[in-house]
Amino acid sequence: MSANQVNSVPVEISVLLGRSVLPMQQLLRMGRGAVIPLDAREHDEVWILANNHPVARGEIQIFEEKISIVVTRPANVYDYMALGN
Repeated sequence: MSANQVNSVPVEISVLLGRSVLPMQQLLRMGRGAVIPLDAREHDEVWILANNHPVARGEIQIFEEKISIVVTRPANVYDYMALGN
């Protein structure tokens, strides 16, 4: 496999920032621009997923109005599965 072939494979990266429990009725009433509060804060540890598979853990960083994630360590798949994901 060549480097060009590897570089052309799409990988979707997502980050699980936090969770929130809402009644379905409240969720259905939400419109565009609604804010859903999460249980995460700056410097909390988050899951980093590649194509929905855990690959790393990271930390939330906030600078001015931008949120970023700093990779801190590899993911433990068994920990992720234990959370019910």
